[in-house]
Amino acid sequence: MAVRHRLIKADPAAVWEVLADGDRYADWVVGTGESRPEQGQWPQVGASIEYEIRLGPARLTNRTVVRRCEEGERLELEIMAGFLGSARFAIELREWGEHCLVIADEHPLRGAGAALHNFGVEALIQVRHRSMLARLARCCEEGERRPGPSARQARTGEAPRHA
Repeated sequence: MAVRHRLIKADPAAVWEVLADGDRYADWVVGTGESRPEQGQWPQVGASIEYEIRLGPARLTNRTVVRRCEEGERLELEIMAGFLGSARFAIELREWGEHCLVIADEHPLRGAGAALHNFGVEALIQVRHRSMLARLARCCEEGERRPGPSARQARTGEAPRHA
């Protein structure tokens, strides 16, 4: 089971704001291209996002479904990667002084990913999580919380939504 943590210099509410914005999924999840809502209201249980993974010239369409949501504290997702199977990805937020300790936990559930899971795959997941948590930190720290377009909105020219 790949577990990694990172202290993000933002309060948990700022981190949750990024996680709870389905339009920002591709901003912090490594390997995803354009993401779009598929079903439901992210991050409610059952809501899903569809996105593209590019592996050289190959393009795969994957889907992530919210399986558990404790607003402001925990988000558990099932990542469905076609023939590779699916994986459970959980992200937990803990108040740490004025900052947020983020704990990411991922493991395969079914399919080829589960059957072929080994130490080498675990090491690759750790590298991916390190990069993903760094991207999440950039989204939350250094004033990046300002209202503005998500990565998808910037690419498509869509106007940002403001509450």
